[in-house]
Amino acid sequence: MDFLHELWVEHRGKILGGILGILIGILIIAIGFLKALFVILCALVGYYIGKSIDNKEDIRDILDKILPPGSR
Repeated sequence: MDFLHELWVEHRGKILGGILGILIGILIIAIGFLKALFVILCALVGYYIGKSIDNKEDIRDILDKILPPGSR
């Protein structure tokens, strides 16, 4: 068990990058490149909004960063 913890601590980025690469590859094969790109973009926007909410930012400030001025 200690070996796995040590492996995770030392190579976390490589492990997560490999898993992410495999998932993106499967997504592209299953639904196509542009649809996969759209899904990835939506996930990144969702992550950004969730992270901002976790940091106690106001939803209006988040929308001002994402959307151009005057679009609300």
